[in-house]
This record gives sequence, C-alpha cells and structure tokens, in this order.
Amino acid sequence: MLKSFNYLQITFFIAICFLFSCQAKVSKKQMLQSTIQAQLDSIQGDVAVAFINLSDPSDSLFINASEEFHAASTMKVPVMIELFKQQKQGKLDLNDSILLKNEFRSIVDSSLYSMDIGVDSDDAVYNKIGGKVTLKDLMYPMITVSSNLATNVLIELVGAKNVTATMRDLGAEKIEVLRGVEDQKAYDLGLSNSTTAKDLMVIMKAIAEEKAGTKQDCDEMIRILKDQQFNEIIPFYLPKDVTVAHKTGSITGVHHDAGIVYLPDGRSYVLVLLSKNLEDFDKGTEQLAGISKTVYDHMISLTTEN
Repeated sequence: MLKSFNYLQITFFIAICFLFSCQAKVSKKQMLQSTIQAQLDSIQGDVAVAFINLSDPSDSLFINASEEFHAASTMKVPVMIELFKQQKQGKLDLNDSILLKNEFRSIVDSSLYSMDIGVDSDDAVYNKIGGKVTLKDLMYPMITVSSNLATNVLIELVGAKNVTATMRDLGAEKIEVLRGVEDQKAYDLGLSNSTTAKDLMVIMKAIAEEKAGTKQDCDEMIRILKDQQFNEIIPFYLPKDVTVAHKTGSITGVHHDAGIVYLPDGRSYVLVLLSKNLEDFDKGTEQLAGISKTVYDHMISLTTEN
C-alpha cells in the first residue's frame, strides 16, 4: 500500500512539473506575441510576421502571415533555388557563360524594355554588358546586392512559371513569380510578383533544412545569403556573433526581409518581416529591426530557462 501511495505521489509531482513547464513555455510565447503586436501597432503601415524556431517548430508566431504583399526583391531567392534545381536536372551549368544583354520583353505584349542603371543597385554588372559572364557571377549579385539586371537575365533563362511551380513543390502555396523587374506595362496592369510571410518562411526553412536542393546546393545558397549587403532589418540590432542568411526587398512604401538566423550556440530560426504602405520608410525600417531584436531576445530567453 505504501509503495502504491509513493508511486501516486511521484506521478502527481511529475504531472504538476510538466504542467508548470508547459505554462512557462506558453507564457513566453504569449509574451513574444504581445510584445510584437505592440510594436506592430506603433508602425504606420501594414506588416506581416512569420517566425519559427528550427530547434522547436512548436515555438512559432504568425501575424498576418497569409496576407499577400508585393514580393519586391525577395522573389530573387526562388530564382536562385530554381537555378540550382535546373543545374541538378542537367538543363544548365552555373559555370556556363552567356552573352550579357540589357534587353527584355514585357509579359504583357512582348514589347522590349531595358533596365536603368540609375535605379539599380549594382553598376558592376552593367559594365559587363556586351561581354560573356557566368551564370554564377550573375546569381551572386542578384542576391547580395539585389542586381535587377542580373535577375532579369536569370529569370528569363529559367522561366518564371518554373520558379513558381518549384515553390509550390516546396509547400509555398501563394507566392507568384510572374516576371522580372521593371516591366512597367505589367506593373501598370497589376501583374506583379507577390508573396506572403508564411510562404517566404517555408522557402527559407527549406533551404535551412536542405530540402530546397542537395546539401551542397543548400550550403552554397546559405553562403550567398550570408553575404547580403543590405542589413538594415533582421541583422541590424543583433550581436556580431549572430550570422544571418537573408534577402531583403524594397520599393516605395515597402520593405521586406526574410532570413535564417544562426545563433552561436548552434540553434537557428527563420524570421520573415514584410511591410507595405509605410508612411515613413526609414522609421518603419528601424521599427522592423526592433521586431527582429524582440525575436532574438525571445530565443535567448529560452536558454536561460533550461
């Protein structure tokens, strides 16, 4: 009888400990959501957030994550994934060279248009127009300095429809890659690349977990993403020993960042921050960086409870 009583006591004690542990975990998650919601309420614009702790997928947060946004330059990550996929299929070799041109066709009526170096973020690629350049030497600036010229050449090569189809295969349900950049006729008709925070989270998670290609290809994608030169959002307030593999995107009133954040202790997480209708672009950007810091602080707080 005594043994039975002790067993019941121990079982009850374990159950209580488990209950308190769950409550502590829930409370941290609730604290994260309430803190970020307060930050969102202070932003003059529309924002979506998608976060997942890759060490514990139950630790996640989605706010407006299924709302559609103009993809801006975040669509360049799907293009990169498609390039590696087609290389694996034997359709191309990233070491191959092509003649670089600055002439593209609108998806509306096939009329010709060219990219304007004055509104692009990388003049180095323009210096190579008329000469041969390797696909990998276009892919790298497409991601790291968001070269629009490089993007248009590469998306024309792999095909926008193929890019979108590959994203569906990865589980991204809404993202649409319709065209390259600066197709004004398409833009005027509302034919733009679009995405959701959830879809970009799915895509970045697939890269982090080596499901967006071979291990070697995903490792190379991460290496390129870590060389991102625009660091005003996710990495901005994070410590120097934290590395971020990410891609930004911006147009008028829009500023995005989607990335994989690697902590020094080996843990990692995916964070996507999308915004539109920002009344004050610079202030909004700084506020988004503050949300990134809140997520980082949440991850650090999880180590202090163990």
